[in-house]
Amino acid sequence: MSSKSKILLINQTYHPDVASTSQHLTDFSEDLVGKGFDVTVLTARRGYANTKSLYAARETYCGVDIIRVWPFSFGRGSRISRILDAVFLNVAFALRLLFLSRFDTIVAMTSPPLVAWFALYVAKLKRSRFVYWMMDLNPDEAIEAGWIKKGSFEARILGACLQYVIRRSDKIIVLDRFMKERLLKKGAPKDRIEIIPPWAHSEDLETVEHKGNVFRKQHKLADKFVVMYSGNHSVCHPLDTLLEAAFKLRDEPSIAFVFIGGGERVGDVTSFREKHGLSNIMQLPYVGRSEVKYSLSAADVHAVVMGDRFVGIVHPCKIYNILSLGRHVVYIGPKGSHVGDILSGHDDIGCQVLQGDVDELAKVISRLKNAHSAENGKPNKEAQALANKFQRSKISAALSKAILG
Repeated sequence: MSSKSKILLINQTYHPDVASTSQHLTDFSEDLVGKGFDVTVLTARRGYANTKSLYAARETYCGVDIIRVWPFSFGRGSRISRILDAVFLNVAFALRLLFLSRFDTIVAMTSPPLVAWFALYVAKLKRSRFVYWMMDLNPDEAIEAGWIKKGSFEARILGACLQYVIRRSDKIIVLDRFMKERLLKKGAPKDRIEIIPPWAHSEDLETVEHKGNVFRKQHKLADKFVVMYSGNHSVCHPLDTLLEAAFKLRDEPSIAFVFIGGGERVGDVTSFREKHGLSNIMQLPYVGRSEVKYSLSAADVHAVVMGDRFVGIVHPCKIYNILSLGRHVVYIGPKGSHVGDILSGHDDIGCQVLQGDVDELAKVISRLKNAHSAENGKPNKEAQALANKFQRSKISAALSKAILG
């Protein structure tokens, strides 16, 4: 394929949005530009985490031509408004796709939910190669989360669209073996699926020891053992076990539970904290990419959470940054999962607790506090060595090869 090939990448979020898919797509598009490709990104104007943010309709950033579709929104105050938002956003993407010039390769991610179906149609119409880069799996996620009912009209339509896309894509990129297994059961051609996990944002990360960490100083965490959950507060990542552990350890003044991020369950964390009057729980909004090295380094232990029903449906990307920083991991979720695979045989890096086992989680946190009391935020070298498997340069190269054929 010529170095002048034109590539279109499609996703609801892109720079400067801080959502995980935005950051990975931004990295990858810039890597493609660096290889000499003509790269265009089709995305939304309205911010994902902060819907009040409104970005330019068109701009060029780091050599990438960014086209953003209209920002109309009904808000997220109700289920109906969310559905209407999704419908109108899909229509906006579809109309814009039809009037774009031809691209040699079109790559669609999984948000908004029907964009891959429209993108595939346009790819076939204009004889472009089509690649489906799956960051999650819908309607499976929506059904398991209770957003739509299994067997409903919505579920059947979304399921039919998914099957249509996975059976006709030239290539499907999935993030782990569990997602691949789910797609194979849905009829995806085995020879077109490739497993390529995300990467750590190592170029933005630097392990900052506690003594010089401005984040710990700013939030009065200097003398605390910090247990952190940083990322999307989603029903896919149930925080109940972690919250109950915070309640159980409420009389341990040296332990602080810090929740950073956004999502529909932020309010649940707030309600739990206020209901029980917990001073050991701190809540903060998403941190900008340039500041994330301080926030993530501020933790002594990071919690990675996976709902039992969501294995193979969503993928906890936060694990890669945590390993890159050399921080200890407490994984709350089922053993049969991608994080379980990563941590298997690496007891010095992380440990696992099943959902609902509050007593065990509290014991693990207390044990880690005693064991790490003298470390003062120094990185775990074994974790950082493991993180080398997930370097951006290696995985981006593999992704480029798979996508460009």
